[in-house]
Parts: sequence; structure tokens; C-alpha cells
Amino acid sequence: MRDLLGLGGRRALVTGASGGIGRATVRALADAGMRVVATGRTDATVAGAEGYEVLDVADPASITGAVERARARLGGLDLVVNNAGITRRTPSIDVRLEDWEDVQDVNLRGTFLCCQAAARSMLAAGGGAIVNVSSQLAIAPPGGRASYVSSKAGVIGLTRTLAVEWAPTIRVNVVAPGVTKTKMIDAIERDPDLREEFLRRIPLQRFAEPEEIASGILYLASDLASYVTGHVLVIDGGYTIS
Repeated sequence: MRDLLGLGGRRALVTGASGGIGRATVRALADAGMRVVATGRTDATVAGAEGYEVLDVADPASITGAVERARARLGGLDLVVNNAGITRRTPSIDVRLEDWEDVQDVNLRGTFLCCQAAARSMLAAGGGAIVNVSSQLAIAPPGGRASYVSSKAGVIGLTRTLAVEWAPTIRVNVVAPGVTKTKMIDAIERDPDLREEFLRRIPLQRFAEPEEIASGILYLASDLASYVTGHVLVIDGGYTIS
């Protein structure tokens, strides 16, 4: 399988690696033979990672430093997975400006700055791939998530723009996960009515495992997707078509 994926020996950086999808992504990439530097806002140990960098994607200086240290540790970067994200659930009429800016700074601005920092190295080296993480809610939005939905819809637009601008040197794609079993859905799991409401909208009648999202990221990173760029891979159990 490693030969089919073509990832053996390649070098990756994963943001938001201390969360469920991030950890699963690091493991999947490492199992495919990649050398991976994991990053997160606080110090952590991530299985499969060759190194770990503290990275606050809301802080431009932190991004620049962490990407450069990862590049130096690995001897270059072939892949960046922008997985770091936060959410807020507030009626739009009540959203505070500071909360709006927090979400945009992490989810959209942080994703762009990580792409930009990595692309400088990849363009100079002659190749690379970027996989960004959006959300099913960017495609089928609910109420009460204006800041989150707009930021994740922005990630899709950003991905498509960069895919055009940086082709043919860098492939840039995005996954849009559905409800996934991570800490981010604790509120759903604690509320039986809310949980049932979501499950009714999912044809496959269950929430995703983090490993299932990581598999989609692995595909877009690999040589199996060598002719894929600017693509939105929705992994949501059918939520957005129900």
C-alpha cells in the first residue's frame, strides 16, 4: 500500500494534531511512511509524530516559527494538513465581535497563513500538497453558527483559489467532515434530543470516526490523488444530500 500511496519518506506538518482528527491524521500519515511533525496550541504527545511544535494558528509569528522549525527538522515539507479549528454556537443576533474575530483568526486567517508559510518552501522545492479541513456545515449550514460556517466556507473558497494560483507545483484540496467523534461534539453527545436530530439527517445513521476523516486526508495527500486539486471531499455519511 505504501508504494501505491507514494508517501514513503515524504515530510508532513499537521496542525491541530492534539485533537481527534489531528491525532488520527498523524497516525495515518506515519503508517503510510511519512515523517510527521505534529503541532498544537499546547504541548502534547502525539503517537506517530517524529516531532511536536507548539503552534497557535491565531498568531502569525507562531506560524512562521513553527513551520520553519518543522521544515528544518525534516529537511523540507511535502505536505501540510491544516486541521486546527475552533467553533462557537451563538444566535447570530448575539454574536460578539471578539468571538467572531477569534473564530475567523483561527479557522480562516490561520489556515491561509499556514498555507502561505508552507507554500514558500514547497514552491522553491518544486512540489508539495496541502489539505485543508472545512466542515459539512459550510455546505449545509444550520442556524446559530454564523462565525463558524462563514470561516469554514471561506476555507473552501481559499482552497480553490490557491489550487489555481499554485498549480501545477502544489496541489491544494479540502475535506469537509461531518459530525465526528471528537471533543468538539461533546454538547451533541450530552443532549439526547440534539443527538437524535443530527442522526436523523445522516443516511448512514452514525457519526464518523476520526480515522475515517483521516483516510480522506490520506487519499488527497497521496499519489492516488495526483490529478486532483481544488477538490472538496465531503465525508459526512450523506448529511449534505439528505
